[in-house]
Amino acid sequence: MQDSVDVVILTKNSERLLRKCIESVYQNVLVNRLIIVDGYSTDGTLQIVKEFQDKYTKVLLIRDRGTRGDARQIGIENVISDWFMFVDSDVILSHNWFAEAEELIEDDVGAIWGIEIWSVLTKSRILKLFERATLKIFEKRGGLHDFLVRRRAVHGINIPAQLHTYEDAYIKSWICSKGYRVIGVYEPYCIHFRSDTVWTMKHFSLMGDDLKFTVHHPSLFLPYVFHTFIETYLTALRKCGISRAKIF
Repeated sequence: MQDSVDVVILTKNSERLLRKCIESVYQNVLVNRLIIVDGYSTDGTLQIVKEFQDKYTKVLLIRDRGTRGDARQIGIENVISDWFMFVDSDVILSHNWFAEAEELIEDDVGAIWGIEIWSVLTKSRILKLFERATLKIFEKRGGLHDFLVRRRAVHGINIPAQLHTYEDAYIKSWICSKGYRVIGVYEPYCIHFRSDTVWTMKHFSLMGDDLKFTVHHPSLFLPYVFHTFIETYLTALRKCGISRAKIF
């Protein structure tokens, strides 16, 4: 595959890392069109998008007030390239992301996901353990942080509008139901700069949803417990005013 691909990024008050995210996309992906689906941001997100609209001719901005599932659906419906990417607005793609992913494409591959590495763990002694646990979770649930998709593999998909989380699982399941393989790999990868709001007690309700997911997927119990331990530990450090850079 030598053709360029459309790239879909969902945004809502994403100014914190959006510029660096988009720059990493253009540096490491053969971009046909950049499609931004924005949830009516009130910060500087739209100004950043305008900067890239002025710099590149093919940047499409769509605004939507729905769920993440709605936004994913809108992105898919506006894709015109044979392959396209979902990239989260708070990730930085690894060097040569597209070139490395392209080598993995075969006739039965419907999508490729590069593992997400939390930015606070990039130099951690537990990084290898984290990567194994994260890839295990992807194999059951899916993930859209840096996700290259064959457009034909999602033809006809109708993501349930109520899905504000776990829309990634729905998309992965759909692709597999069409007879395609969805593969997760250690390289290429992305660095996930999770917001500071993740390291608060408010985030624990989402962690609870993840643990509930293990009721139907018992093999994920230990990986999710491992993730929960890391998040709990980081949250405790933050409450004590200890720098995350010094952990593990």
